[in-house]
Amino acid sequence: MGKLRLGINVDHVATVRNARGGDNPCPVRAALMVREAGGDGITAHLREDRRHIRDRDVERISAECDLPLNFEMAATREMIDIARRIRPHATCIVPERREERTTEHGLDVVRLEAELKDITAELADAGCRVSLFIDPSVAAVEAAARIGAPVVELHTGTYCEADGETRETELARIIEAARACGETGIECHAGHGLDYATVKPIAAIPEIMELNIGHFLIGEAIFRGFTGAVGEMRRLMDEARADA
Repeated sequence: MGKLRLGINVDHVATVRNARGGDNPCPVRAALMVREAGGDGITAHLREDRRHIRDRDVERISAECDLPLNFEMAATREMIDIARRIRPHATCIVPERREERTTEHGLDVVRLEAELKDITAELADAGCRVSLFIDPSVAAVEAAARIGAPVVELHTGTYCEADGETRETELARIIEAARACGETGIECHAGHGLDYATVKPIAAIPEIMELNIGHFLIGEAIFRGFTGAVGEMRRLMDEARADA
């Protein structure tokens, strides 16, 4: 079981910037700090309405940061063209609804299988490693395998929002889906809603190779500082991995 990678989502540095206008705080500056803070990659979600990250942010992160960029995007022509132009290390296709505050669920990969297969092939031809953001289920993993996606990211939001026996049930679903990834040869990532209290059971799952965490860490940075907030998450992840 190798080192568990930590991707830092810098979207909500841009959210704070956009609330006031101007240039500060700068999400590119946050991206440049990720390695020092203990992260291994950068995630940025360019939404259709540009509510946080903007086109210029993604362009600058791609050009100025030497860590891998995980470009989260909807399955639209506009976003495909942007990904083909900037050629990030990875593109993570996510469902997107304008009225939602944050991504609420995974892609319906079974229903969208034909469409996603074409998009995955096009992005792969452009040199992008494609990931599909899915709900944790064996059926979704199997559909991702048929689509040809080399990576999936399991949605951990329902697990994080649950408690008691419901949380244990959701954790079991994540474990089962992660095992299915191992059986099909798909690299397994996970993310959404993870915090200090919920990360260790996820980090202990051996098939999961990367976690992508943003909102909680940007909020925690107000109190601990960016390096302190990310460093504590890194410590908990490493501890869980070592115990596993």
